[in-house]
Amino acid sequence: MHILDDHLHLQPEGKGPEALKEFEKAGGTHVILCHLPYKGVKIKTGQDFRKQYQISLDLAEKCRSETSVKVYLMLGPYPGHVAWLWDSLGPKATLQAMREGMEIAADLVREGNALGIGEIGRPHFPVSPEIWAASNEVMRYGMRLAKEAGCTVQLHTESAGPEVWRELAGFADSVGLAREKVVKHYSGPAILETENFGLFPSVLSSKDNIKAAAEKGSRFTMETDFLDDPRRPGAVFAPATVPKRTRAMLEAGIFTEETVAKVHGEWPRKIYGMDIG
Repeated sequence: MHILDDHLHLQPEGKGPEALKEFEKAGGTHVILCHLPYKGVKIKTGQDFRKQYQISLDLAEKCRSETSVKVYLMLGPYPGHVAWLWDSLGPKATLQAMREGMEIAADLVREGNALGIGEIGRPHFPVSPEIWAASNEVMRYGMRLAKEAGCTVQLHTESAGPEVWRELAGFADSVGLAREKVVKHYSGPAILETENFGLFPSVLSSKDNIKAAAEKGSRFTMETDFLDDPRRPGAVFAPATVPKRTRAMLEAGIFTEETVAKVHGEWPRKIYGMDIG
């Protein structure tokens, strides 16, 4: 049985491959490792994102060499950078750096070093109207590059109610990116297309979230958003959560074999073009 964690982070000072060994021991087989800002590499120009991405590339390769887990990588400038850089670099240089960071990520996708662009989006915390508008502009640019590169984007945004899903779908439409190629990470159980406007939900794997999602259907993937932060062990969910939750839902009759095949196989193949068996 194939089991995918659709959104997980690793950090050099964290567990790294040991976290994926926990995932593997619990029955996990595939993971999408998402880039996260790392300490020690400050962003002053767009080229600094290349240094950041190299850390993710190195972590992915180390995990592949030490485990049998199939590790796929998402790269992109974390959306919080717009707010973090705004005062120090100024609006113009911030936008230039973020666009360049997106372009480098898209190039790495084309070269076969990454599966898609992510996590990108906009801050989940309050910002000024100017930073909000700039974040939306950068997000749309990332979507445009994903369209050109033929890949998927993973979005990080505020909590998504219907109005947020509708707006994000409109952004995808504006650049010609298929809605199903836009994955909303940290999603609740809004898995019906009438709720998410055709975007794809990566559902945060709490018991209640997954149960609610499964009661509606099977158009979703599962994630832990594991942060690998030594200061917050196990946050957001521990690496073994998705395989354990999947098996528990199957044993309880909440998942069927068909549900598992779709959540961990059919949808990852369709959305990402992933070779998941």
